[in-house]
Amino acid sequence: MQYIQVTFSFISIQGYQQDLLINELAEIGFNTFEDTENGFSAFIDYDSYQQQALDDTLLQFEDEFEYNFTVTEIAAENWNEEWEKNFEPLIIADNCYVRATFHPAQPQYEYEIVIDPKMAFGTGHHQTTTMMMQYVLEAAVRDKLILDMGCGTGILAILASKRGAGELFAIDNDEVCYLSAKENAALNGITNITALCGGKETIPRLNYDIILANINRNILLDQIPVYAEVLKSGGEIYFSGFYESPDLEMITDACKLLHISYVSHKKIGEWVAARFKKN
Repeated sequence: MQYIQVTFSFISIQGYQQDLLINELAEIGFNTFEDTENGFSAFIDYDSYQQQALDDTLLQFEDEFEYNFTVTEIAAENWNEEWEKNFEPLIIADNCYVRATFHPAQPQYEYEIVIDPKMAFGTGHHQTTTMMMQYVLEAAVRDKLILDMGCGTGILAILASKRGAGELFAIDNDEVCYLSAKENAALNGITNITALCGGKETIPRLNYDIILANINRNILLDQIPVYAEVLKSGGEIYFSGFYESPDLEMITDACKLLHISYVSHKKIGEWVAARFKKN
């Protein structure tokens, strides 16, 4: 498989503006983002790339900031070289250490996660993944049945498993993510995660204690009714992949109609992660 890399460099840009641009790129299929010295690179699989969609997206920002960008085709075998340049180990909440296979182990941390992204979103570096990991570290996950939607690399399910979760299902509609989640579970010696490739129709009809969904606002709004069906009474949902305004209110309103109540939220930059509970 081939990929398209779009590398942006900015003359002047605010952090929230970059976040907005990344969110819009995610809406048109870009699924991996890596910081560079002067901006960031966004990646999308070759078959999903549409130049017109990119042009239309960038048109929204033409009066907001100045930028340049280049578009490059990348063969799959060159992907590891690309992300290795930028993937630094990450510490979450002082007790969770995320590293790649080529980084040294750090056994002093309570939880150590080894991740090989392979074009799948979710190394913990993006604000949404960081906040979701913080929630997983805070939540009572032991022996719980957990669904991880839009699982990417599987990092959230892996962390929940390391914290004693019972059975976990990790689902992504991108085959690269599905395969990455399976491989990363194996890298971490995890045997209680079932990875599935598909969308909401793929969700096993069980009674979940916890649902993790780090996707984007529009997909979340579409899938919330299914989450409500499979989440047990008193169960919790942790959402991310969207902004505080207007997204959080829209998601809260959609949940309220299905007897799922807002509890709290976290915010890093313009990105939000939120906790909900089914009545």
